[in-house]
Amino acid sequence: MEIADYIVADDRHLVELVLKGDDVAFEYLFNRYREAIRRLFMARLGGVNDADDLLQETFIKVYINIARYSPEYTFGQWVYTIARNTFIDFMRRKTDEQSIDEQFTSPAENSPTPEERIINLQQRSQFEDYLNRLTPRYRQLIIMRFFDELSYEEIAQKLQLPMGTVKTQIHRARNRMCHMIENEK
Repeated sequence: MEIADYIVADDRHLVELVLKGDDVAFEYLFNRYREAIRRLFMARLGGVNDADDLLQETFIKVYINIARYSPEYTFGQWVYTIARNTFIDFMRRKTDEQSIDEQFTSPAENSPTPEERIINLQQRSQFEDYLNRLTPRYRQLIIMRFFDELSYEEIAQKLQLPMGTVKTQIHRARNRMCHMIENEK
């Protein structure tokens, strides 16, 4: 078969070719679905390393079990089902590898102690005091940049100021805050 024939072939035809021993046809099936399945794993795991391993494991299962594929489903649905089951197995293995203590540790046990909560409150109160000592303009800039997490462009647009002015004033406001904190030590 010519490369162009593989490119335009539908999934069912490629599966038929794979069943006849055509490994190039499987490569085209893999290339059609790998990014979608990889993105699925990355979204669920938040990481690339495990996602790539799961992608490889999924397509090994697809290759081994391709004779079981039923044309009553789309090939994409079938691959997705294998990917989903591979992910479930992975999560089970991960849970099995955890110690009993890790499995049954509640999030409450990881929360701050009463002493840590008091320290956090004191630090927050102290920070608010520093913030209130700033001029209203500097306070506004610090809040917009670091609490509202606005970009310099967004701040410049909201305040109708040039970008350079915004950057300079945020730099000065930050320096004033640092100076206050250093003088309190």
